[in-house]
Amino acid sequence: MRARKRFGQHFLREPGVVARIVAAIDPRPDDALVEIGPGRGVLTYPLLERTKRLRAIEIDRDLAAELDADPSTQGRLEILPVDVLSVDFRALRGSGPKLRLVGNLPYNISTPLIFHLLTQHDAIADAHFMLQKEVVARMAAAPGNKTYGRLTVMLAPYCRVEPLFDVAPGAFRPAPQVTSTVARILPHATPPFVIDDPSVFARVVAAAFSQRRKKLSNALGAVASVELMTAAGIDPNDRAERIAPAQFAALANRLT
Repeated sequence: MRARKRFGQHFLREPGVVARIVAAIDPRPDDALVEIGPGRGVLTYPLLERTKRLRAIEIDRDLAAELDADPSTQGRLEILPVDVLSVDFRALRGSGPKLRLVGNLPYNISTPLIFHLLTQHDAIADAHFMLQKEVVARMAAAPGNKTYGRLTVMLAPYCRVEPLFDVAPGAFRPAPQVTSTVARILPHATPPFVIDDPSVFARVVAAAFSQRRKKLSNALGAVASVELMTAAGIDPNDRAERIAPAQFAALANRLT
């Protein structure tokens, strides 16, 4: 079955990479595992060897039907043939243990999916995703780093991101034009700082990084006064990439 461009499909085919991913996940028999985009099942079958039950979300109905028809998966693999961006993960968890997510994510939905998951982080124990290397670099960046940006700050209140290892384009068919990185995402048990209104926090962060080369006194001029920035511990002459997530939260809370 050929990869479909409209779904951003690149099928992993390297057994050594699959083994490293499964080892990183270290699934246990009773884990509430959910695989996003199982494709042709290269990761699905090794996961089923380690767990009693697996749910898989696959938008490509042909691939979903192929996996669902395999006699070896009957009673243990539940296929959800839907768009993952429409999934209510809290409802999927139900009253059971928190979900453990895993997937080789299409590059065209990776960032929207991450933001979708942020709204339901309380239903998720952890996630192991293969993403574009530069996206993982942005997710895990520290203030002052050139890759530090809006995505970094928006993730910070909700989770910690650990880059694990890179995967070369040749491990896929067809080969993508970029290197991938497997990352572990761990939701915080306790928020590292308080956000009074997430929508205000998001608005402040978006405004700050929309003009990241400008001083914050200019980039945030339409959102907050210099006096409010100073009161929140932010130097108005600094640029967004030097401001820690907790400082953005402090400013947003004053605005709230």
